Amino acid sequence: MLGSVKKFLVWGTAAFLIALIISCSPQKNSNSSLRTISTPSKPPAPQIAQNPSSTIHLTLGNPSRATTSVSNADNFLIEKPQYALSYNRMNGTPNWVSWQLNRSWLGQTPRQNNFRPDDLPSGWYAVRPSDYSNTGYDKGHMAPSADRTKTVKDNAATFLMSNIIPQTPDNNQGPWADLEEYSRELVTQQGKELYIISGPEGKKEAIASGKVTVPTKTWKIIVVLDRPGSGVSGVTTNTRVIAVEMPNSQGIRNTNWKTYRTTVQKIEAVTGYNFLSNVPASVQKIIETRADSQN
Repeated sequence: MLGSVKKFLVWGTAAFLIALIISCSPQKNSNSSLRTISTPSKPPAPQIAQNPSSTIHLTLGNPSRATTSVSNADNFLIEKPQYALSYNRMNGTPNWVSWQLNRSWLGQTPRQNNFRPDDLPSGWYAVRPSDYSNTGYDKGHMAPSADRTKTVKDNAATFLMSNIIPQTPDNNQGPWADLEEYSRELVTQQGKELYIISGPEGKKEAIASGKVTVPTKTWKIIVVLDRPGSGVSGVTTNTRVIAVEMPNSQGIRNTNWKTYRTTVQKIEAVTGYNFLSNVPASVQKIIETRADSQN
């Protein structure tokens, strides 16, 4: 009997000691297998600051999907605070120039008249004002000098040769100039905001020993917004769009610009560009097939 009691005490003491050891040892958290070391989350990539004015000029789209790759020499994107354009190295002219026009761009700055070469990629020929000398063609602005009169810098930017094409005097100083003036009146007299894109079409001949192409026609598209600042959302099926295609020839100086009204769709067909690409397709379908008819 005494032996049994001793055996019981020995086993009981051993069990007690084992329990005590277990209770004193570090316990593993039941969730430790799921726990990971906390590290700061990776900060979001910094946003690349874009020139707000340049972005504004392409609000309605980049019609030729121009890029800033120098390998894209016939469709090279140049963005300036005053306008954006697709430059064609082979033609020595822009394919198109796009700009916004509202009252904020207009002031009292006089015409600078400082035509000069643009700063193009290394190895590219930069067209000079003298390339137009004695050719019979005007140095024709795409983004007009009179659309940028807020500051000297803005006005001077329009005289860069990347914004210039060879225009006949009767085209440039006739219906083309009249439409430019009408556009500004929409802004100054009616408070409209315009998104304008213009460019050359075709090849009549070349000047400057073949470095500058003379187009057969000039075209322009003007999207008229009733509410300045509304951007793409302000373009609806009721939005007025003026599209023109004019012959780059003499003998048209006194022709009313309205004679040359056409549709955006027709200009797309001859240029291969996709205008107003940021506008919903359902809206494009309406406004691009409708020729302007307002007086």
